[in-house]
Amino acid sequence: MLTLFAFIVALGLLIAIHEYGHYRMAVACGVKVLRFSIGFGRTLLRWQPKGSDTEFTLCAFPLGGYVRMLDEREAPVDASERHRAFNTQPLRSRALIVVAGPVANLLLAVVLYACVNWMGVQQAAAVLGSPVVGSVAERAGLMGGERVVSAGFAEAALQTVSSFEDVRWLLTRGALEGKDVQLAVQAGQNSQSREVTLALAAMGATEADAGLFRRIGLVSPYSRAELGEVMAGGAAERAGLRKGDVVLKFGSHPVVDGAQLRGLIRASVQSNATEVSVWKVVRAGQILEITVKPDMVQDGADNIGKIGAFVGAMPELILLRYGPFDGLWQGVVKTWDVSLLTLRMMGKMVIGEASLKNLSGPLTIADYAGRSASMGITSYLIFLALISVSLGVLNLLPLPVLDGGHLMYYLWEWVTGKSMSDAWQDRFQRVGVALLAIMMCIAFFNDINRLWG
Repeated sequence: MLTLFAFIVALGLLIAIHEYGHYRMAVACGVKVLRFSIGFGRTLLRWQPKGSDTEFTLCAFPLGGYVRMLDEREAPVDASERHRAFNTQPLRSRALIVVAGPVANLLLAVVLYACVNWMGVQQAAAVLGSPVVGSVAERAGLMGGERVVSAGFAEAALQTVSSFEDVRWLLTRGALEGKDVQLAVQAGQNSQSREVTLALAAMGATEADAGLFRRIGLVSPYSRAELGEVMAGGAAERAGLRKGDVVLKFGSHPVVDGAQLRGLIRASVQSNATEVSVWKVVRAGQILEITVKPDMVQDGADNIGKIGAFVGAMPELILLRYGPFDGLWQGVVKTWDVSLLTLRMMGKMVIGEASLKNLSGPLTIADYAGRSASMGITSYLIFLALISVSLGVLNLLPLPVLDGGHLMYYLWEWVTGKSMSDAWQDRFQRVGVALLAIMMCIAFFNDINRLWG
């Protein structure tokens, strides 16, 4: 129920803001707006404010909306109102009305990101967990436990890093844009920083998924290798492990953090049986050696080790909060960065350099809406901002059925001095509808694979 409610609220808000952008600009340009509709199909709710020319409607099928304006191409227009018809407006006004929808979505993203910055959000500190064996991070010399002081693309000025999420975002951009990333890290609180280069350009990454971060090697922030709740009857309880034990060694392997310890436990299965190992742990200031034999459980097609205990302490958390101006500026920067990455990824998908698996449809959006809403208001606002950017950028693409397609018609009119013929516009519309249908089918197929594959 929460997923459905969060999805409907997200969809309704983003569509309403988009159409409101068109509506307000049309009114500002003196165009008569006949109907402002959220959704398609059967009308559920209809109202018209006193003294307004516009009928507002809420319809049954919520995947879209429209603003219907007075237009001679759709119906005869009385001579007394011809100056208020959309098609009689100068080129500049028509272009402004069309572009106002996507711009409204981008402005909404700025406001949402700014709200998150003003409210403050708890994020993991920029302390790196142990790198995945054989990954880019391990080959670069990272061990785990290093604090990232600053970071940036190779050969560019390094910027101060506030949280692990900042590092993760930079790594995502670097991998997808084919750029190496430099990190300035400290091994300890008072130690001197050193620079590490992660060779992401050579990865040839085509999609952003969990596998990408395993290849990079920095999957999660640092968490102390401490045991949490111990389940009754599990391998941890049978071995004598207790809540609060900090693991220093797993057999002959020094343990850096909780992520590494979880990996060692999972990999303890050999020849369909778990190996016995001696753990060195710290308990109440004393160092103990405890013999542990994990249980073997099936995880899909694989057998893995489990000990029946929560492994890994909570990572160090910091509260990120900005003042009025800084919070707004960071919202602008974030919206710009996400917009550029979205455009680059769409461009790479067109030329085959990025996987079409990056396309997401309504099922994935609904799933993320529910998950983010369950995590709290800030997570939900960040989700809304991300989808709002995607909607704004998507509508600016030069597809005839989208706002960007209409802008292409106006560009043609500006260059040639005459509007494109109805016949050519009709041909382009058909092509645009076909391309959009193909994109939607791919996105829906990806949704099914993600959620049920």
